[in-house]
Parts: sequence; structure tokens; C-alpha cells
Amino acid sequence: MAVELQKKGNFYMGEAPGMMEMGISNKNLDDDGRAKRTGTLITASAHIITAVIGSGVLSLAWAIAQLGWVAGPSVLIAFSGITYFTSTLLADCYRSPDPVTGKRNYTYMDVVRAHLGGIKIQLCGLAQYVNLVGITIGYTITASISMAAVKRSNCFHTHGHHTKCNVADYPFIIIFASIQIVLSQIPNFHKLSWLSILAAVMSFAYSSIGLGLSVAKVAEGSGDVRTSLTGVLVGVDVTGTEKVWKTFQAIGDIAFAYAYSTVLIEIQDTLKSSPPENKVMKKASFIGVSTTTLFYVLCGCVGYAAFGNNAPGNFLTGFGFYEPFWLIDFANVCIAIHLIGAYQVFCQPVYGFVEKWCNHRWPENGFISTEYAINIPAYGAYNINFFRVVWRTVYVIVTAVVAMIFPFFNDFLGLLGAASFWPLTVYFPIEMYIAQAKIPRFSFTWTWLKILSWACLVVSIVAAAGSVQGLATDVKAYKPFKTQGHE
Repeated sequence: MAVELQKKGNFYMGEAPGMMEMGISNKNLDDDGRAKRTGTLITASAHIITAVIGSGVLSLAWAIAQLGWVAGPSVLIAFSGITYFTSTLLADCYRSPDPVTGKRNYTYMDVVRAHLGGIKIQLCGLAQYVNLVGITIGYTITASISMAAVKRSNCFHTHGHHTKCNVADYPFIIIFASIQIVLSQIPNFHKLSWLSILAAVMSFAYSSIGLGLSVAKVAEGSGDVRTSLTGVLVGVDVTGTEKVWKTFQAIGDIAFAYAYSTVLIEIQDTLKSSPPENKVMKKASFIGVSTTTLFYVLCGCVGYAAFGNNAPGNFLTGFGFYEPFWLIDFANVCIAIHLIGAYQVFCQPVYGFVEKWCNHRWPENGFISTEYAINIPAYGAYNINFFRVVWRTVYVIVTAVVAMIFPFFNDFLGLLGAASFWPLTVYFPIEMYIAQAKIPRFSFTWTWLKILSWACLVVSIVAAAGSVQGLATDVKAYKPFKTQGHE
């Protein structure tokens, strides 16, 4: 039996009516009148690891190959340090004006509105949500490649490593999208902890498998593996122009590998009020970033040692490894499961933004604002909203269609990383910290923060240029209806 519920007032991220109207006592409410948050250091760390250790780890051996033994690890460590530093600044901005006792800001845009205001709110929204949509498209591409790789792996095992074994990606994109349509009915970020923990476990599993296989390949020894301090060699592996473009693209791939600022505020909004959210979030960021950096350096450097300058763009699906085939299959299944969860982490802010805006724009529209409580055996009451069902289903279908049109792994990652790194990971956190702490213009702190911001802008521009050039090359060479090698 369905019971009709009308949303009023305190709507956010697809949440039901104001808690006081539903008869929930004050002891079950937080200081903003919303249901008491239950997130902890563990759940926040799981969200971060799910968001950070993603498909980016698979391209790091290729990225190190473009940059070499000196620049490759150095760029990884630099991005790690910058990401952690700016995430601590952003964590302090969740509440305003005081980072512990101030008013809560529920989304990245709310934080920018509270500290900067003006046109920067719209610019932040544009950068954040375009990036979130792009990441969900990228994860659709990557998950489908991993699912197709299972079938290709079995084909290679049966028919030999030199068989073409072309497998269409499109059916797997449809399978991934079908799963996401179901999971997208999870009402909001606060209900995703179990999925993030599962996804985090999967990310550790496939990263460890890739690392282990790389170590085994290095131990095996191979005379044709070439590495160098500067990466791929001009005149041997690539032309001078290709070296420049691939270097820029590699920087973009590494930037993408650390992209989680877009969902940091939403993750922080799941935390309990005590201890203070900013302190817990800083610890979670440290755990998340340091853990992923360790994996990144190991996977990137050991992967480069294993494959040298011929490292594939994705060492588990580009078939840097063929055997043991069952372990390759398991790793790719882990990638797919992880990306199923990661997709939800990144799309929930998009869902919440659109649903909140529509609810405020048309508050009396029954299709948008009415929820029906349905009793589900072994689950309990579930609130269904028809607008949420339709809109989220359409969103998943659109991202799947775009993924079918642009199935290019490395260049897509690089472009996403370049586009999001400077505005969301560097510029806005620094500007908001300067405004919140009231740092005087041209003081020492103000000056070096500005230098950091401008330096990162230059890095983002060159990385974007490399990725755009790579995409243009891929589009020209693209042959539809066949799985791309992604090598």
C-alpha cells in the first residue's frame, strides 16, 4: 500500500519533508533541523577512496612512461600534496563564517555563495556539474571496457594471444547503464555508505592485482623493456611533437587521478556533528590521499618498470597482461563493481542539484514534489518520487549514449582532469580560504597562495591542450562497432 507524502520546505538531495513535520523529536535532529548525520571517519575515508582510486590508477603506468623516472613520480607527489592541502582549506569552508560553529553549507556551490558570492557562484556550478557529468561518462566508458575485457581475456586464453578477439563495447555500456538506473533510485548521498565501502574494497583489490602482476613481470625479466629518465624517446618511440602532446596529456591523466574536490562538501555533509566535521574531514582526506598516493606511485612506477616505454594506456584492459586469465577477469570484474559505486558518488550531487532546483521552482507541482511511501518486504518503507525516477533514468541513458559516441579512455580522462583540477581543486578553495581568514592582499601568505593558483592554472591549460589534441587524433582514427585496444 502506498502512502502519499508531500514534500515541503526542508528539501535537499531528494530528501523527504521537514523532519519536525514527520514527528521526529529534536534529539534525532542536527543543529540545522535535518535528520542527525551518522557519517564517521571510516565512511568519509571510504567515500574519498572510492572517488579518488578510480579508473585513473589504470593509466598511471602509461603516464609515467610519457614523463619518465624523474618527472613522473615527482608530478604524482606534487598533485598529491596540492590536493591534500587544498582539501584542508575546503573542509574549513563547510561551515561559515566559523569553521566549527558556523552555518552549514550543503554543496560546493553553497560554500562559494557563502564565502565569495557574485558571478563566482555560477562559474563554480558550471565547473562542478560539467565535471561531474563528465566523470560519470568517463566511468561508463571505463566500466564497459573492463566488462568487455573479461570476454576478450577468455578469447585470448582459448584462441591464443595473437587472435584479434574484437568485442563490441556497446552491450556492456547498456548493461552498466541498466544497473545505474536501479541504483540511482537510492534517495541521496547519506544512503550510499555501504556502496562506497564495497567500491573501496574493489579498488584496493584490482590495484593490488595490477601491482602484483607488474611485480611478477619485472621479476620475470625481459630484454625488450626500455625505460629512461625522461620517458618515451623522441625519434625512437615518438616524434618531437607527439612527445610534447603526450606529456601534456599524461599530466591531465594524473590530475584526473586525484579528482574528488567536486564531492568533498557533499561527503563532509554526511559526518556527525561531533567531533567537528572539518577536523574529521581533514583526517579522512589525509587517509584517502596518502593511501591512494602510495598505490599510485607503486602502480605507476612498477607498471612502467614492467612495460617500459610501451606501457598500455590501461594495463588491465589494454592487455599488458594475458595470464593468469582468471585473475585478469577477476580484476576487471572488481573494476566494474568499483565504478558502479563510484558513478553513484559522483552523480548524486547532480541529482540533488536538479531535484532541489525543480522543487523550489515548481513547489506545487505534484509530479515533482509528491512522494509515495511503499512497503517493501525485508526492506521496509521506501519513498518513491516519479519525477526522481524519470529524471535519473534519463540522465543515466544520456551519459550512456555519450559514452558510446566517445569511447576514448586516456584522452577523456586527461581532459576531465585538466578541466576540473584548477577551478575546483585549487582556485575556489584558495579564494574561499583567503576570504574566510581575511588574509591581507600582498601579504606573504596571500602572495604564495596566488602563485600556487596561477601555476596550477598553467598546468591545467597545457594538460587540456594535450587531451584535446589526443581526442582529435582518436576521433579521426576511430572505427565504430569494434572494441578499441586502448593501448
